Amino acid sequence: MSRSIDVPVLVEEARAGTTRAVGRLISLVDDQHPALPEAMALLAPHTGRAHVIGLTGAPGVGKSTTTDALVRALREQGARVGVLAIDPSSPFSGGALLGDRIRMSASASDPGVYIRSLASRGHLGGLSVSTPQAIRVLDASGFDVVLVETVGVGQSEVEIAGAADTTLVLLAPGMGDGIQAAKAGILEVGDVFVVNKADREGADATVRDLRHMIQLGEGTRPGGWRRPVVKASATDGTGVGDIVTAIGDHLSWLAASGTLRQRRTGRARAEITALALARLQARMGDLGSGGTLDGLAERVVDGATDPHAAADELLVGLGAD
Repeated sequence: MSRSIDVPVLVEEARAGTTRAVGRLISLVDDQHPALPEAMALLAPHTGRAHVIGLTGAPGVGKSTTTDALVRALREQGARVGVLAIDPSSPFSGGALLGDRIRMSASASDPGVYIRSLASRGHLGGLSVSTPQAIRVLDASGFDVVLVETVGVGQSEVEIAGAADTTLVLLAPGMGDGIQAAKAGILEVGDVFVVNKADREGADATVRDLRHMIQLGEGTRPGGWRRPVVKASATDGTGVGDIVTAIGDHLSWLAASGTLRQRRTGRARAEITALALARLQARMGDLGSGGTLDGLAERVVDGATDPHAAADELLVGLGAD
């Protein structure tokens, strides 16, 4: 992509609903292009309107199918919907494998829907490092809802709770230790729970066990939101309307309780911290091989200084103390 980008025009086109412009802005994010700060500054006044919904759960629970069903249900309500599908990175190119995008091909042809796959590139937590700013692009481009579907690695996918206003945790009957995995990690981050593939044997037992586990944990959670468990079968649309209702109820509760602003402030704080750390690490890289950092490491090995004092000296040299 050329560095001579007319960023104001690109932002204006994205705000006007031009899909190609939205895609180019997200490419700036994914590539960490030098024009990105200018683009973010122009987009900032237009953010804060979209309802960001995260979908997480173990592999095989039907996240992509559920995402596609939610897109269609939300479109029936007149909402413009953006989808960020976080795919495992290709071990060869580092790019997304695009599996989720293929499974949502029917929705991709809708002009009121934008679907983008982002490569996780080894980032843990089920998301991509580009996710927060890609959400900002879709938000500022006028999408009413942004759905973020995580990679699908099980209980480690808790990062989505910090990136979304509402987090859906999906489980399915017959997944063996699925609820135990949820209890160990993702159970704590869910705002709405969906037992997908509810036409399978054991669905009622899964719902019952899940509700019991949620009830046991409610006393440790602040606020008054009672987390619902919804039965659904996304392949035929059964229960999808109930999911949409639960999502809407949660957004209403977030707004009424003041929790929505708290979550978004926390999200912005984490985004600022991540960007600051990335810039600090980049500056440290300049002090690497043959530079200040190696010199400090040699002194630590020789016993001339200790790691704490060396770290303080490095930060002073970076102007970060």
